[in-house]
Amino acid sequence: MIRRDAQRNRESLVAAAHEVLAERGVDAPLEAVARRAGVAIGTLYRHFPQRGDLVDAILEEKTRAWADLARESLAADDPWRGLAGFLERTCELQAADRAFTELACLSHQDDGAEINELIQRLVARAQGAGVLRADVGPLDLAFFMMANSRVAEAAPSQWRRHFTLMLDALKAVSRAG
Repeated sequence: MIRRDAQRNRESLVAAAHEVLAERGVDAPLEAVARRAGVAIGTLYRHFPQRGDLVDAILEEKTRAWADLARESLAADDPWRGLAGFLERTCELQAADRAFTELACLSHQDDGAEINELIQRLVARAQGAGVLRADVGPLDLAFFMMANSRVAEAAPSQWRRHFTLMLDALKAVSRAG
């Protein structure tokens, strides 16, 4: 059983890590996390002996939330709105959270990741409905998110405009009439 003060310190460290990693990315100094949590660096290392232990705990939460977002998007009645909503919400998260940006930009490299399977389903569903270009694949969406994260970093007030322009490029062209 963990002592109450030890549990409080752990919770403070996790909350501080969420904030610091969102602001500075996964390479943020752990001293900044300890300072934000109001504890000594030794306390941080007692709870998280390796840097990766703390980073993994934070990224696992972000990955679960991102997968939940993808599942909600798959449940949307309209396949285009589901896909576009997923991409927009992902880009919103990236604009506000550098650690999430790093996670999202590297996720396509993990073939076994649940998020990749969910994104493939979003793509297949939108293509099956004829609303997403047939030549767009999950890797294209990873590049879409990477590009938009750069815009959000360089020009925070412009990312939504850039997002809209890129999203328009993904739409299937109607051949009617």
